[in-house]
Amino acid sequence: MDILQQMRQRAIANPQRIVLPEGDEPRTLAAAEILLRDKVAKLTLIGNPATIRQMAAEQGYTHIEEATLFDPADDAATEVYANLLFELRKAKGMTIEEARKKAKDPLYLGCLMIKNGDADGEIAGARGTTADTIRPAFQILKTKPGVGIVSGAFLMFTPAAQLGENGFLVFADCAVNPCPNAQELAQIAVSTAETARTLAGIEPRVAMLSFSTKGSAKHELIDKVTEATRIAKELAPDLMLDGELQADAALIESVGKLKAPESTVAGKANVLVFPDLQAGNIGYKLVERFSGANAIGPILQGIAAPVNDLSRGCKTDDIVQMVIITANQAMAKA
Repeated sequence: MDILQQMRQRAIANPQRIVLPEGDEPRTLAAAEILLRDKVAKLTLIGNPATIRQMAAEQGYTHIEEATLFDPADDAATEVYANLLFELRKAKGMTIEEARKKAKDPLYLGCLMIKNGDADGEIAGARGTTADTIRPAFQILKTKPGVGIVSGAFLMFTPAAQLGENGFLVFADCAVNPCPNAQELAQIAVSTAETARTLAGIEPRVAMLSFSTKGSAKHELIDKVTEATRIAKELAPDLMLDGELQADAALIESVGKLKAPESTVAGKANVLVFPDLQAGNIGYKLVERFSGANAIGPILQGIAAPVNDLSRGCKTDDIVQMVIITANQAMAKA
């Protein structure tokens, strides 16, 4: 877990302002106590301050007062964000009354804080769906310049030290896009390489996965991957990226040499880009369950500022890890 420890140390050395819209959610509050105690981030907790303080007192938390507690029901404090939302969305038909209502929604409020320069990143999803988390980010923060798609990556820490980067790999897209087209798949590949470089500090070697290696089969599904590979190389010509590759050809050196002897990636990939969400989601869960790998994510990629999603089944430690990851994304953006 050296990569996680390195990210944690970077976060402590340069604390980022992270907003937690579910400030009165028990696991989130427990994570906030740990993060504040260890000085990992500067936190804003959205929720009723009296409720948050009472919950903290009941659990014996002594550091919550170091966070900023923001009450969305405070009309005066929220009005600034309502006006910002109105200016951003009035061309889409939003009225100031609608903006005032939306600005009291913690998920919208968190993104508005980022947009207004009052926070560097956000973590949410312990109570809601991925769509609930992503929607405000799309509307308020939008995607990075040149990126038209948001995707979800997982950091995979496996016991197979001979694979990837001493057993560490990045998988995408495992969370967001059911069936990306070739252009979208190419953008996912470039975004995932950036995630690997930014968070793990490794030089990405990206494999575009398929059920064919270098023309060993013919099908329109393979054509999409080969076209995505071509586009990705145009988008990032200096990136080590190749496809289409079967999983064994991407990961196992002897197989890579046999099936794709000219490839600079085959047999040495540390970033795996799956052709669609079914393959990606199934793939990461199989690796996690069969090998005992630690899968951290999904890490949302492509948004103009760091916004990350949690599983509703998440644990306190998961939230702590995702705040650390979000802080590292924020530092890279800065």
